[in-house]
Amino acid sequence: MTLKKTAITSAGEQMAALATAEVCDSNAAHLRNGDLRVLQPIFQSYGQCRAFSGPVVTLKVFEDNVLVRALLETKGEGRVLVIDGGGSMRCALVGGNLGQLAQNMGWSGIVVNGCIRDVDEINACDIGVRALGSHPMKSNKKGIGEKHVPVYIAGSLILDGEWLYADSDGILVSKLELSL
Repeated sequence: MTLKKTAITSAGEQMAALATAEVCDSNAAHLRNGDLRVLQPIFQSYGQCRAFSGPVVTLKVFEDNVLVRALLETKGEGRVLVIDGGGSMRCALVGGNLGQLAQNMGWSGIVVNGCIRDVDEINACDIGVRALGSHPMKSNKKGIGEKHVPVYIAGSLILDGEWLYADSDGILVSKLELSL
């Protein structure tokens, strides 16, 4: 497996062939130089899709999900929303309605450095979701946050436009799209 630069396409179909463990085994040089990074194993897995991938859209918020909804209301086109919620365990940033919205709008997945809620509803959605845990309280609704900014999550800096690959073994972030 190699790293290559390609046009942004829907990567969902390709994910089945890209197991994160195999990618790590085959790309030691890219892991060493930082072109390929492994997120620390701190996330719980939710949603119907245990494996998902796509170009990253970043969002930085704290206990406020107005911008989460705003981004998920746009066409997902196989992308992955990476939300830096500051690691807050005091409320949920994504719930069942937003999980369904993400599915309907064509998002491949959501990674939340924070909590989700409505776990049963999210588990019924045909997307992949990773979060630190669940919390029954909803977030604030002030609309404060930043879109398309670098975020630091699980030991790694993640940039808007990078590629994320998640499966049962873990989450990888790559500067370029991975290919066989």
